[in-house]
Amino acid sequence: MNQPSVPRYTVVVERESAGSYVARNGRGGEIRFGTGEDGSFTPTELLLAAIAGCSSVDVDTLTSRRAEPETFAATITGNRDKDETGKSYVTDITLGFALTFPEGEAGDKAREVFPEAVRMSHERLCTVANTVRRGTDVEMTGRVV
Repeated sequence: MNQPSVPRYTVVVERESAGSYVARNGRGGEIRFGTGEDGSFTPTELLLAAIAGCSSVDVDTLTSRRAEPETFAATITGNRDKDETGKSYVTDITLGFALTFPEGEAGDKAREVFPEAVRMSHERLCTVANTVRRGTDVEMTGRVV
């Protein structure tokens, strides 16, 4: 029996200059990031953006079926901390949504489904937040060519 195909994600990161990098996916998308000294996103901020982005897609998909939002913003915060061994990590991650929908029946339906959309994203749909909550091993290898 054939097993269903499991998506495998691949992103290649290349150094552009000291402290500046570009990540590319196989579909041609690019994100530039760095150490944050030049205003660029840091990898930690990208992690937070990935959580907020993943849940935003979920919430937007579920609510905009009823009505197109007039405004849509997701704000995520987290604290950088270190444990007793010096390992740094992010704690106290909080994601908040602020949406407005038009007046009328369609807007009412979107407002009604909004809390359920947030709950579903948090509890089941958002792959990124689920991965962070669950935790997963990260294997690192390297070679000099």
